[in-house]
Amino acid sequence: MTVADSIRKAENIIGFLDNGAPYTIVIGAHYDHLGLGNFGGTREPAHIGQIHNGADDNASGVAGLLELARYYSSNKVKEKYNLLFIAFSAEELGLIGSKYWTEHPTLPLDNIHWMLNMDMIGRYNPENGLAVIGYGTSSKFPTIFENISTPIKINKSRDGNGGSDQTSFYRKHIPVLFFHTGGHDDYHKATDDADKINYKALKAILELEIKVLDNSMMQEKMDFIWTN
Repeated sequence: MTVADSIRKAENIIGFLDNGAPYTIVIGAHYDHLGLGNFGGTREPAHIGQIHNGADDNASGVAGLLELARYYSSNKVKEKYNLLFIAFSAEELGLIGSKYWTEHPTLPLDNIHWMLNMDMIGRYNPENGLAVIGYGTSSKFPTIFENISTPIKINKSRDGNGGSDQTSFYRKHIPVLFFHTGGHDDYHKATDDADKINYKALKAILELEIKVLDNSMMQEKMDFIWTN
């Protein structure tokens, strides 16, 4: 790959639901993947040249992002917080899109309530459960999760770091939650395809996220706890 080949324009895609509120919740997912496997780190050299569809990584997260945008823009409720939906680019090359946004924010970072990130939420395994990373980044998250009923098994992790875009926000001292159903053998291979998505569980995860978001909008601005 030449230097010219390695320099490509990438864009974050942003939608803002303005409720006239002083603070905003960021909801994010990355929409880039590996193309033909010749950048970003395919795990199977024999797949280079084949389309890497990335049904789980991260079309599942993007589907979640779009569904939450649809839900909150059409529910006829004026929430107490604004909602900023961001589809990040260049995550696979090192969280470049989210890092760029946090360095050049379209809203003041001090006005961010917290950030929800979805990356690989399509391959739920009941034995492993759903990882919720960043649970310890605000003292208010335990309250937000109280009395939430869901068929999804939740495994909470305190630290806000972890290889996806919420890390860029965590490093700016913004509370984060990262929803993730875990790795699998198709990760970063051309075999990560739509027929392997657990759609019923994906729907349940989004319903859980709506409950978490709604509960968080009943709270005052989220505090931040450094967990690393």
